[in-house]
Amino acid sequence: MSTPLRVAAFVTALVVAFAVAWGGGRLVGPVEAEPIAHEGTADHGETAAADDGDDHGGHDASAAVADVGGLTARADGFTLDLAERTLPAGRTRLDFRVLTSSGRPLLDYTREHEKDLHLIVVRRDLTGFQHVHPRLDTATGTWSVDVRLTPGVWRVVADFTPEGWDGLTLADDVAVPGDFTPEGLPSDTRVAELETDEGTYTVALEGDTAPGADTVLTTSIELDGEPVTDLEPYLGAFGHLVAIRSGDLGYLHVHPEEGDAGPGIDFATAFPTPGTYRLFLDFQHRGTVHTAAFTVEASGVPGSTTTDHGEEGDHDH
Repeated sequence: MSTPLRVAAFVTALVVAFAVAWGGGRLVGPVEAEPIAHEGTADHGETAAADDGDDHGGHDASAAVADVGGLTARADGFTLDLAERTLPAGRTRLDFRVLTSSGRPLLDYTREHEKDLHLIVVRRDLTGFQHVHPRLDTATGTWSVDVRLTPGVWRVVADFTPEGWDGLTLADDVAVPGDFTPEGLPSDTRVAELETDEGTYTVALEGDTAPGADTVLTTSIELDGEPVTDLEPYLGAFGHLVAIRSGDLGYLHVHPEEGDAGPGIDFATAFPTPGTYRLFLDFQHRGTVHTAAFTVEASGVPGSTTTDHGEEGDHDH
């Protein structure tokens, strides 16, 4: 082999070796900035991590990570497009669109829990939680809803299913100017008390919160010390539980299971990583929707549920 050919081969080998090392053992090619959406495709992961494995039935943390959404405003060619990134404090209107890979607004949704889209709005310190349902203007593809915001940075989380696709959770931030003092989360609390015109609701949370374990969380509800057995359906279920991870505000998919109208409500989920999570339970009783909030520390190993949790009531949602 001539000297120029040897040099070319050597350089090629170096480039390939560097690419393999940099890519963690995989050759890295061009990355498409906006993947093309293909309706009817069987596997639609929300993030690159979700596409790395198809086994979500086990109890290891790497599988459970795939069930975290709301970490990005763009996934699978769909984009959460906020009309404004700065909104005034107080009652204000929030407008947004969901765009397809072609840049057109998404108009066709599969209804889940009686709504085409569920919107979670929560301040980044995990206070001020709101679960709202905007209305879609089919002429413009714009969703609109009134929300009440205080100064700070708020996370807007859209949970929806495009027609012909799996469910997606996209999220982005809006800033609200004004004096802002972040609030610290309460310690691990598994009992919340809600003072209402009907009396005092006491809501307890039980279940294995060790990271990486598929688990069933049970919430039980009492009113003035008596079990509530006449919960009313809200969005097609007797309760809805939203779990958000502190820090990156990863949104956990929590699924209500069929059951009686109280006092217990079961939810299937998994805490993918060790950390602090904020849980918000919406339930309807006597015509009013109430929200109970809990702080959960996910630690330990599956099956080692800690029973010593704070009993202090929590009124900050």
